[in-house]
Amino acid sequence: MPRVITSNGYHIGYVEQRGGGVPIVFLHGVGSDKSVWHPQLAHFGAARRVIAFDYPGYGDSDPAPGGTTRDDYASAIISAMHELGVDRAHICGLSLGGVVAIAMHHAAPERCASLILADTFAVHPDGRAIYERSIAGVQNLPAMANARVDVLLAQPADPAVRQEVVDTMSRIEPAGYRIGAEAVWLADQRERARAIDVPTLVLVGDQDVVTPPDLSNELADLIRDARMQLIHGAGHLGNLEKSAEFNLIVEEFIGSTE
Repeated sequence: MPRVITSNGYHIGYVEQRGGGVPIVFLHGVGSDKSVWHPQLAHFGAARRVIAFDYPGYGDSDPAPGGTTRDDYASAIISAMHELGVDRAHICGLSLGGVVAIAMHHAAPERCASLILADTFAVHPDGRAIYERSIAGVQNLPAMANARVDVLLAQPADPAVRQEVVDTMSRIEPAGYRIGAEAVWLADQRERARAIDVPTLVLVGDQDVVTPPDLSNELADLIRDARMQLIHGAGHLGNLEKSAEFNLIVEEFIGSTE
């Protein structure tokens, strides 16, 4: 897979489809990598440029040094966009990706044509407990993936999607996962969310028990004129579980902003 060198020296993994118009940048969750966005790259890449990135420590990116934060992730993605000639894009992030998207807007709002914040939050009331459980299992990610997958997905889950989630999480390096878990579960970006001034879509699976709809409602309430949308029959990974519905909602939203 291709990689791009950022201004702070990271080699960042990415995959893209090249079309026209304002690009879409896709940002993955703590238990996955850029490959999770394959249904979106196939759909949106037919008409516009789309790029899915790995964070430092994930996928095809360089390992992340100790002390890496969600703001470092945001900085790396902004720099990678610049190196690839993307000055401005619709930023679509799921779970940790939504946390990073908010951090990107805080750092460089001019880079964000809009935000699509899926199954995420400004602050999670159970974040510390989820973080501690994640760290306790990090040395055996395949076992944790098998134990956690049925919480992530609405039931009954599609067996192929279930296996994809397990396989992707099992490939993550423990050191990278540990940094990602801290970046997402210990986030408190309420003030940053209040400052968002670009068109914003907040969407969530109506069966998401990891980041329940109430947290998406709270996030949408913080953001001026944010649109809130439920995906019926989806859990925490609506882009995989209900990809057609997810794509249609995002496509209609982006169309309304352009």
